Amino acid sequence: MHKENKQSGFSGASKYVLDEELAKIVNISMALEMPLLLKGEPGTGKTMLAHAIAETTNMKLIILNVKSSMKLIDALYQYDTLTRLNDSRFGDSKRDVSNIEEYIKMGKIGQAFTSDERVILLIDEIDKADTDFQDDMLDVLDQMQFDIIEIDRTMKAKHRPVIIITSNAKKDLSDPFLGRCNFHHIAFPEPDMMRKIVQVHFPNIDKELLDSAIKTFYRLREIRGIEKKPATRELINWIRALKADPDFKIKDLKGDMPFLGILFKKSPDYMTAQHTVARFKD
Repeated sequence: MHKENKQSGFSGASKYVLDEELAKIVNISMALEMPLLLKGEPGTGKTMLAHAIAETTNMKLIILNVKSSMKLIDALYQYDTLTRLNDSRFGDSKRDVSNIEEYIKMGKIGQAFTSDERVILLIDEIDKADTDFQDDMLDVLDQMQFDIIEIDRTMKAKHRPVIIITSNAKKDLSDPFLGRCNFHHIAFPEPDMMRKIVQVHFPNIDKELLDSAIKTFYRLREIRGIEKKPATRELINWIRALKADPDFKIKDLKGDMPFLGILFKKSPDYMTAQHTVARFKD
């Protein structure tokens, strides 16, 4: 009989504000022991959600940063043939060269499976991987086991990890992949939600500064021709810079706009923003 999940519900963390719908899908995914796939533009808090769950539940967080060239076996384990060859040639190692197991190192999924305690496994930016990687990975996560061919052993998960998968939606994911996950799209925060997020980071922020900074931030995001719109992280760093500048005055946000380089990290975006902010003076 399936045991009911006794963990207390997730509702956010000290530096993470989320809406009710996202909190529900997180808790449902943990209860059903299904991977949670999060989509949304960069800066919407997909990766930070896994950190927040780890903080709230006091569970270890293991992060697999997916690369376009990555093979599934790299996420499972690596067999260090080069070190074994060197050990056999020079004979000055404490390892037993005849024992291949001493040269097997767990990858991030392998670490999650072999952990003595239940962990959170964050698979970040899955859309960078090819379709075969995605589908084969979910087979492993469904079965909660994989084979280490070199030592003819099947590694079975000691505990089923909480699995969070993120995608920046740059590439479509396969239907089988989507069908095996719970899904949630994290939209970019509306101004009211962004206000709550900023107040978490700056509890004593001046109301006039808060209002002006958020209004200006959303106007800047609407500039046409911007490739990488400033996200929540840039807004928080921008406000931090404004507060740290002893010469800053709120009226400056209607003028030449200080510290645009904190908001726009790409040179063409920065130049476009510079040329556009002059219109804000009106």
